[in-house]
Amino acid sequence: MSDELPETPATVDRARSFGAVAEAYDRGRPAYPAEAVAWLTGGEAKVVLELGAGTGKLTRQLVDAGHAVFATDPDEAMLEVLRERVPEVSARTATAEDIPANDRSVDVVVVAQAFHWFDHEVALPEIARVLKPGGHVALVWNSRDERIPWVRKMGDLLGRQDLDTSSAQQLVQSDLFGFMEETTFKHWQEVNRETVIDLARSRSSFAMMDDAGQHEHLDEVRAFYADYGRGMDGMQIPYVTRCYRAVVIDRDEQTTSDDGDPSQEGPVVSDGTDTDMLLIDFR
Repeated sequence: MSDELPETPATVDRARSFGAVAEAYDRGRPAYPAEAVAWLTGGEAKVVLELGAGTGKLTRQLVDAGHAVFATDPDEAMLEVLRERVPEVSARTATAEDIPANDRSVDVVVVAQAFHWFDHEVALPEIARVLKPGGHVALVWNSRDERIPWVRKMGDLLGRQDLDTSSAQQLVQSDLFGFMEETTFKHWQEVNRETVIDLARSRSSFAMMDDAGQHEHLDEVRAFYADYGRGMDGMQIPYVTRCYRAVVIDRDEQTTSDDGDPSQEGPVVSDGTDTDMLLIDFR
C-alpha cells in the first residue's frame, strides 16, 4: 500500500484495523535501536508526545530514556496493551488530526510506523501547533533489509508497506517545518516459529482478510519458516531503521511595535510549570 493514498473509508478502516491483532502486534513487531531513540528525541530528557503510539513498542523505550511521555492512538484496543506495557504513561484515544494538547506544550512529537496513515493537510498544522518554539517532529520506520534473498521472500509474504517511507516528504513540502534531517540505523530482530506468526498477524492486510484467507496466509508463513528458520534457534530478521526529523517554524515570535518595544502577539500559553493549566489535556 502506498503511503500517498488519499484518506477514504477503506484506508481509514485499514488504519484502524490493528486493534483486532493488538496482542500479536506487540509480540511480533521489532523494537527500535537505542541510538535511533536518542537521535529522534535529540538526547536530553524532554516532554514527548507520541502519536499513533500503538501498543507502546517505542513508548517503553522513550520512557526508559528519561523522557516525560504522553501517548495517543486512535485505537483503544491498542492503547489497552500500551497501558499494561507502560503503566506510568498517560495515554488517550485520539487522532493526529485532533491532538488533545495545548499550544506550544511539547518539545518533540514522535511518530513510529504511523505517519503514512495521517491526513497530512490536517495533521501537520496540529503537530506544529503543539510544538514549543525550537521543538521538532520525528518520524521512524523499521524496514526489513531486503538485500538478502530470503528476506525478499518474506517481503513477498508479509507485504512491503514498511519499506515505503515516502510520506516523510510531506515534511519537506510543508512550510510549517524547516530542513528535514534523516539518518538510518541497523539492527536485528530474533523471531521463532511462534513470533514469526505474530509478525504476520500484525499486518493491516492480514486483519482485513476473511477467516479462510487468514488461515491460508498463516500456512504459507509456517511453510516459509520451515524452509528458512532454524527450529528452536529461530531466525534473525535484519532491519534498517529509517529516521527523519524537522524543527517547527515559529510563526508567533515576538514582533516589534512602532516605537521599537517588543510586544507579544497571540495567546499566552502555559509551559506546564504553573498548576492552573495542564500541559496536555489528558482527562
